[in-house]
Amino acid sequence: MSEKQIDWSEIHRRLESTGAAIAKGSSPDPEARRKILKERANLLAGHPGEDPDRETMEVVGFMLANERYAIESSYVREVYPLTDYTPLPCTPSFVLGLFNVRAQVISIIDIKRFFEMPQKGISELNKVIILSDGKMVFGLLADAILDVRTIAVEEIQPSIPTFTGIRERFLRGVTGDRTVILDAARLLGDKEIIVYEEA
Repeated sequence: MSEKQIDWSEIHRRLESTGAAIAKGSSPDPEARRKILKERANLLAGHPGEDPDRETMEVVGFMLANERYAIESSYVREVYPLTDYTPLPCTPSFVLGLFNVRAQVISIIDIKRFFEMPQKGISELNKVIILSDGKMVFGLLADAILDVRTIAVEEIQPSIPTFTGIRERFLRGVTGDRTVILDAARLLGDKEIIVYEEA
């Protein structure tokens, strides 16, 4: 039985012709292409329909005394588990002690004590968030790290009346899910912390 010969060159020609016709018929104009790419980027980022032009900031979320807090990630150098630290005598109660990070000695601020919040005690679950603005560096003690996420700046509402006294001046505001946003720049530049940080 004779085998029928297949004209592969003809098949390739037809496939190329069909592919070109499909591409020509479905190719969007540049503006439509930009819109499609934006929608795809939003879907991939998990923010469908989000306006790419609105101002956002990335924050590191953490727990303090059963409340959700967050701080702008651009000021967060790194996060460490609280392991060994050296208590520092003759300092205020909110200075937990000194912490060695790759041969750099950094002080740890117990922000709950600084804000006069309820104490929970120290455990191996505590984390130290190393903050830096290029000039000042210190660690903030957190009960736990929650997440890193992007929030819209317009979401941040002025702080609610229950946040009064010393805590109020270090807050940027509160989000809709009641996450308290700390003002990292103000914390890093505050003389009360800086004086004791250098003690």
